[in-house]
Amino acid sequence: MIELVAFLGNYGREYEKTRHNVAWYFEDSLPFAGKINWQKKFKGQFASITPSELANWACESKICSTKEGMPVKVPEEAPAHIYFLKPETYMNLSGESIIEVVNFYKLKPENVLVIHDELEMLPGFVSLKWSGGLGGHNGLRSTKAVLNTPDFWRLRFGIGRPSNDKISVADYVLGHFTNEEQEIMGNVFSQTNLLFVKALLSKEPSNLISAWGKKNLLV
Repeated sequence: MIELVAFLGNYGREYEKTRHNVAWYFEDSLPFAGKINWQKKFKGQFASITPSELANWACESKICSTKEGMPVKVPEEAPAHIYFLKPETYMNLSGESIIEVVNFYKLKPENVLVIHDELEMLPGFVSLKWSGGLGGHNGLRSTKAVLNTPDFWRLRFGIGRPSNDKISVADYVLGHFTNEEQEIMGNVFSQTNLLFVKALLSKEPSNLISAWGKKNLLV
């Protein structure tokens, strides 16, 4: 089961709601975000919650009140804690923060979920993925380097590529979402909340890939 969730992004007010910080934007949008007790630790912002707390928050905030009906349950195999991390090392060195948590709590790479932006998917698309390539993403590259393996979970939010050839990829990902894109992402985030909770409370997150391997939430 997943024990560590790393929300990749760049630290600093100037990076708020930029495309590269979509994971932090997603975390801020969670209906129970205000209940998460962040503290400065492990070269970032760190929080520890129990699976039962997560399940209760999900139901209190109506995340589990869906057409699927059943509330989210906590498996007997669930870990004692689930750790949340927002590295403050800047994107290229995200792994330096992640490995501190992994080493301190003796976690396995396969129990790590990294949330990040994805250039190769348009806004509106979400993907839950196990292992695979890095797609040129510096945060993933840093994570793979410290874990010595690409075998960790990824939750990817599509941001697309720049439509104007005069805009570099670097400038694009560090640019702010347009008003239209913010509206799209708000829609995407609200529909991804249940997936997020289920992935953290699932004995086999791989069971979610058939529905969420690459999903267009705008249709």
